[in-house]
Parts: sequence; C-alpha cells; structure tokens
Amino acid sequence: MTRRTAARLTPPDGPRKRTTLTIRPDYLAAARRLGITISEAAERGLADAIREAEAAEWREENRAAIDAANDWVEANGLPLKDHRLF
Repeated sequence: MTRRTAARLTPPDGPRKRTTLTIRPDYLAAARRLGITISEAAERGLADAIREAEAAEWREENRAAIDAANDWVEANGLPLKDHRLF
C-alpha cells in the first residue's frame, strides 16, 4: 500500500473544498477573539490526526515483524553491542 502522509496530500496553497464543520461555541468564540483562522487550524488538526492514524495502521500492519525483531533482541541482545561507545 502506498503511503501518503497528510503533509504530502496537497501543497499548502493547493485547492480547497468547502465543508461544514460543527465546533463548540466556546472554542469558536476563543478562536475568533485570538484571530485564529478556523480552516487553517482544522487542517492542522486533521493533518495531525491523519499522521497518527497512518502510524497506528503501519504499526498494526508490521506488528509481526516488530515483535519478531524485539524477540530476537531479547534473546540475543543488541547487535554490535560490543562495539558501542556508550
């Protein structure tokens, strides 16, 4: 599966699609008071959520390999541990 992280979905100045968003009134009032652009903040939050979900998906897809590597290290120790300077 080809991965496209949120940062690479479209350029920052790329096309936008209008959508409806429901926000808590106190958040909306605070954002307006502080001069926060709702759409930009929503995009940043969504990009973070996409990255987190993709990372969780990757970990789940690769769980067997991660577990096997961890088991090997537990049984054999770290590779090249005799050559570490710390």
